[in-house]
Amino acid sequence: MNFIIEFLTHLKHYINDVAIVLIIGFLLSGIFYEFIPQSIVKKYLVKKNFFTLLSIILIGMILPICCIGSLPMAIGFRQKGVKLGNVLAFLVATPATSITAVLLTLKFFGVYFTIYLCVSVLILGFIIGILGNIFDKKEEKVNNVNNQTGIDFLTQFLPKKTFFEKVKSAVYYAFVYLPKEIGLEILIGLFLASFISSLNILKIFVENYLSGVYGYLFSVIFGVLMYICSTASVPLVYALNQQGLSIGPSLVLLILGPLTSYATLLVVRKEFGNKVLIFYLTTIIIFSVISGYVLELIW
Repeated sequence: MNFIIEFLTHLKHYINDVAIVLIIGFLLSGIFYEFIPQSIVKKYLVKKNFFTLLSIILIGMILPICCIGSLPMAIGFRQKGVKLGNVLAFLVATPATSITAVLLTLKFFGVYFTIYLCVSVLILGFIIGILGNIFDKKEEKVNNVNNQTGIDFLTQFLPKKTFFEKVKSAVYYAFVYLPKEIGLEILIGLFLASFISSLNILKIFVENYLSGVYGYLFSVIFGVLMYICSTASVPLVYALNQQGLSIGPSLVLLILGPLTSYATLLVVRKEFGNKVLIFYLTTIIIFSVISGYVLELIW
């Protein structure tokens, strides 16, 4: 009975946390999908180069949304033709460095730790973006030919949508199409996170096995299994740090927690396939552990 109460409490907490940002993410995606011309996307976001990747990462770091809210925007980017690596970089940069999370990190861990965290996320975004673009097997030549010979030519003769028609289309895309596309995965992710959060055995493990290599192992397992938004993770990780979790594993948990929620992993798997999911998860785990170990050496 207590487990059910805890489960429902956690589920309510998670829903309250993600409801507003999810609505914002859906809405921003709908606006982007309908009001940003394809020509602008092609010119600035589709290319595989340093400045395009940097733009995507900076957009992600500035937006005040978490991993759940970034999912519909990422899908919108991909459907507009943005490269796989750029989309994955966006998924990395957006949740890990929200404004509220950065301010809390600054308060709890200080300036140098906060700067190191932001720089680490920036580097991770570049790494996963570059590798993702290399591994992107989308048939670009076919799409380019189709766009040049057919779609772009014909669209100039189609009747222009009025402003209200665009608004209607954007709302439909944001709150009908996208919920059908990824809503189930997000819901499953919240249920799984609530279930894991309600297991008291995790609390016992935290209290007794947080030293040395076990701290890193704990951070990897806990960060992947738990949904921890970037803002909520800061006081939690700080409390663990005060109880004995060293600074390296603390950084690992702050990076992994927001980036590997069940919802994110399920949506990445559905939209991009198992290979991309494995690549996404493996890259983040390896990089976060290396970053945490380097931080511990220089701390």
